[in-house]
Amino acid sequence: MTCYEELVRRGLIAQVTDEKEISNMIDNGKATFYIGFDPTADSLHVGHFMALCLMKRLQMAGNKPIALIGGGTGMIGDPSGKSDMRKMLTKETIQHNVDCFKKQMSRFIDFSDGKAMVVNNADWLLDLNYVDVLREVGACFSVNKMLSFECYKQRMERGLTFLEFNYMIMQSYDFYMLYQKYGCNMQFGGDDQWANMLGGTELIRKKLGKDAHAMTITLLLNSEGQKMGKTVGGAVWLDPEKTSPYDFYQYWRNVDDADVIKCLKLLTFVPIEQIEEMEKTMQGAELNKAKELLAFELTKLVHGEEEAKKADDAAKAIFAKGGVSDDMPTTEIDQTELDGGKMGILTLLVKCGLCPSNGEARRLVTQGGVSVNDEKVTDPKMMIDMADAVIIKKGKKVFHKAVAK
Repeated sequence: MTCYEELVRRGLIAQVTDEKEISNMIDNGKATFYIGFDPTADSLHVGHFMALCLMKRLQMAGNKPIALIGGGTGMIGDPSGKSDMRKMLTKETIQHNVDCFKKQMSRFIDFSDGKAMVVNNADWLLDLNYVDVLREVGACFSVNKMLSFECYKQRMERGLTFLEFNYMIMQSYDFYMLYQKYGCNMQFGGDDQWANMLGGTELIRKKLGKDAHAMTITLLLNSEGQKMGKTVGGAVWLDPEKTSPYDFYQYWRNVDDADVIKCLKLLTFVPIEQIEEMEKTMQGAELNKAKELLAFELTKLVHGEEEAKKADDAAKAIFAKGGVSDDMPTTEIDQTELDGGKMGILTLLVKCGLCPSNGEARRLVTQGGVSVNDEKVTDPKMMIDMADAVIIKKGKKVFHKAVAK
């Protein structure tokens, strides 16, 4: 089975511009490809996971990845899939986020000896002359055609700024520059990026001739990645300071039954034959084994095998003891934050990282999704006595300890 055949078999490929040539390049290790990451936060999250795993998979087949950090495009923000304009970030914030991304990516991609690159599009976008852009790049784009793309159509009723309208041109220019500077001949992106990526392929051919070999592929990347990145507790980050290895493990251990096989295929390096065999007997104990395998493999990939083993052991110990274990994730709360030795349940849930906001905590409580010391809590105004350690249970399987210090 070739590398490209495996990508298809795992369900990674959505659309391509020239399947025969693309598969030949990938299978023979001739692709120098890029995937873009806009630095809108100081950590990558599980929404980026599929892209990182794909880059690793293709690099293992001899291809060269370019991780393009959007230090320039991040100044604008991609309107694709957005109902509102993104919050504008300062140059200092963007640079900090770029530095964080580079560090995290090194766990997935081998950057030694020129095997991969990290490139920041701020290096060419921020110094562009506006008139030159209009003459050299803008002339290659049809406004009528751009407005026909779904990424713009869905924003026209709510309002699309001219700032955001230029995002497609900037992303297309990225591919053009990467092609010329680094020999980048292929681009990958999410299924909502198709229009932007086609723009890059067309720009290269218009500027450099039809013989320029610029290939475009989209994956079921963005829609699936965003779905995976949404939980009751908010975003799941790859930074252990934001999402602990245990919580990261628990997230994957608790994915919906219907998504387990899909996640194993898209995100892990478990042999596809083994996954397909598991798929035939996905019931009861076998389903739980598949979830444990998924959680362990992904935690190992992000945090290392030692942390994966710790998380696996802690999870098993917690469930074996009905939710109580010395290895349970614990949040220490300063006595000065208490009111008469107590803390409101909503504040406590947010403080422990079990909910991203009071609003989300309120919804979880009123829907019966929270227990404290084995007692279900349904009153969002309830004050929790913090005199002793408090065991919080969210849903059926997430346990957390809170201790006042």
